[in-house]
Parts: sequence; C-alpha cells; structure tokens
Amino acid sequence: METAGTRGPVSVAEPDPATADHRGRLLAGLATALRERSYWEITVADVVRHARTSRRTFYEHFAGKQDCLIALLQEENDQTVARIAAAVNPRSPWQAQVRQAIEAWIGGVEDDPSVRLCWIRVIPSLGAAARPLLRRMMTAFADLIRTLAESPELASAGVTPPAPQETVMLLGGLKELIATTVEDGDDVCGIIDIATDVVIRILAPHAGAADAAACGEPDPRTGR
Repeated sequence: METAGTRGPVSVAEPDPATADHRGRLLAGLATALRERSYWEITVADVVRHARTSRRTFYEHFAGKQDCLIALLQEENDQTVARIAAAVNPRSPWQAQVRQAIEAWIGGVEDDPSVRLCWIRVIPSLGAAARPLLRRMMTAFADLIRTLAESPELASAGVTPPAPQETVMLLGGLKELIATTVEDGDDVCGIIDIATDVVIRILAPHAGAADAAACGEPDPRTGR
C-alpha cells in the first residue's frame, strides 16, 4: 500500500505523435489545395485527399474548412515573424535592417503566394471568426517592430517604434501592395525597393523627432 511521502512521480501523458502528424498533414493538405484553386472553391474533400486522411480524421481536429484555414494561417504567421526576426542583423545600419526585414517578408510571400494571399483577401471576409487571428497577427508584428527598434543601432540613430496607428497603416499598405502584385502576376520581389523606401520614410521622422527633442525643438510630427 502506498503511503504519504512515498508516492511516485505523477506521470504526464505524452502527446500522441500520430495525432500531431494528422493535424500537420491536414494543414499541409489545405495549403496544397490553396495552390490549386481559391479558398471558396476548396472543399473538405480536397483537404483530406491531399492529406491522405479521412473526413472523420479531419473533423477530429477541425470544426470545418474555416477553422482549418485559421489554424494554418496562425502557424504561417508565427513562421513569418520568426523568419523576419532571424533575418535582421542588429549590428547593421538601421536602413539595412529595414531592408533585411522586408526581404525576409517578401521572400516568404514568394515561396507560397497563394497561402499568403489568404491573409489579405480571405481572412478579413470571415468576420468575427477571424478577428482574433487578425489581432494576434497585428500584435505579433507590433512586438517584432518594437523589438527590432530596440537594437543598439536603431537606438543610437534615434529610431523608435512607430505608434500603434502607424503600425496599422504600415502593415495595411504593405499587405495591399503585396496582394495587388501577386494578383497582377508580377514579380513580388520587384516591390522590395519601394517597400523598403516607404518604411524608411515612415521611421525617419522618429529619428528627426529625437534630434529635435534633444535641441529643445517641437516634434516635427506633432508640432509639440
């Protein structure tokens, strides 16, 4: 009989590798289907066919096609943020860091434009169901921008993170530029220069504001 003080460690069930594998295959199956046709034309049957699983397995993991898409884009967003963070060298001049971030983002779009286009065109149309995903995406990018702006190179140049409203405008403009470029069939890498230039222009006033504050002059953005 086991007594107090002699009880062994509580065992914690390990995740079922098969379950995780099925979920991953279903997400990959949806991504493959998106490369063939639009989200609105895809059925659950398409997803399970590419995933080589059953409809029963699909519904064990997702409530429906929309739920699967949201899960796919959550993972895709996490990967994009990690890709950008890894691509930026904090010791580079701040303008070069901006370009590194843009190149990493655009590079991800070039790798899989159909899936990335869903972020811009499909997710906003899903309404309340997708709102938490959009909020999470905005927060992740805002946190990333804040972290990058805290590097010694940017700090010494007086560059500070853009305000929340500026972040929304910045990301919205970049996403629309990406979407129209992909939809027009143009080379998405062709927008790297203009995107980099615009982001630098948005951040540059922050450096100017810091210089003005040091001299006791009004902030050029606000006049105060």
